[in-house]
Amino acid sequence: MTTLYGIPNCDTVKKARAYLAAQNIAYVFHDFKKQGVPETLMDIALAQIDWEKLLNRKGTTWRKLDAAVQAMVVDAPSAKALMMREPSIIKRPVIQWTETRVSVGFTPAEWA
Repeated sequence: MTTLYGIPNCDTVKKARAYLAAQNIAYVFHDFKKQGVPETLMDIALAQIDWEKLLNRKGTTWRKLDAAVQAMVVDAPSAKALMMREPSIIKRPVIQWTETRVSVGFTPAEWA
């Protein structure tokens, strides 16, 4: 079963959910804020996706972080630790298509 990870009020997540529904693709929604970030998901995602793509440095969560905390994010392990603590800093949506295949972001052309 496909799992869409994100935050329900995120516009990109809303678009992704609408797309999946329109394509009749069954999925489960996992709310990062309410259900947390599964460590296994982060491990699978970071094995496939560059940590700098998975970490959203353009959002308000990143901008609100102390400069010293931002400076500590220098590699995949430090990025993972921050993303586990601050789920809003993860680029959304994260889609787990299969047990081992994950993508990040919503691009309808790539999803087709």
